[in-house]
Amino acid sequence: MHIAILTFDGFNELDSLIALGILHRIKRPGWRVSLCCPTPEVTSMNGVTVRAQSHLADARTADAVIVGSGVRTREVVEDAALMAQLSLDPARQLIAAQCSGTLVLARLGLLGAVPACTDLSTRPWVQAAGVNVLNQPFYAEGNVATAGGCLASPYLAAWIIARSEGLEAATAALHYVAPVGEKEAYVANALRYLGPYLPEHQGARAVVA
Repeated sequence: MHIAILTFDGFNELDSLIALGILHRIKRPGWRVSLCCPTPEVTSMNGVTVRAQSHLADARTADAVIVGSGVRTREVVEDAALMAQLSLDPARQLIAAQCSGTLVLARLGLLGAVPACTDLSTRPWVQAAGVNVLNQPFYAEGNVATAGGCLASPYLAAWIIARSEGLEAATAALHYVAPVGEKEAYVANALRYLGPYLPEHQGARAVVA
């Protein structure tokens, strides 16, 4: 199981690195999580430089892909050569995006008429791409999920774990990272948003109020 977290120059650390940390709570042979970048190194919006753990082309064969956000996402979607490398397929991959990463999915044509979540700053650009933006932290339909707000990254990580390893594993991962003294409340709140979009609740896809 390879999970590629697409991470570009100007990336938001809270998106890529929190998801990376939570996904690494799964310890089993073959479970691999990587920062997937277009260059050997990328620098975050706050000046943190990280080394790529996989190349952008590897996202094509990954089992799951998270598209992180950043301050240069609009440049990314206007780069035809870069976007051409993002051949993602929800028929065989779990695909998730956070904040401005949702704009990448929109430009790739992976959302269609499906509503999506994003951050408040990116909302106008995603709407301009013809996508109905929801006022909630998480939404998924089939194998595509989106989240809005930096601290919604645990929802994407937990969704991928739940879809791959089961709800019990996702709950355990969320419980581990939740603040002491509010672990049960934190997990319950997260599952309130995730639950309707997991396979066992496919009949309850209504937008969370």
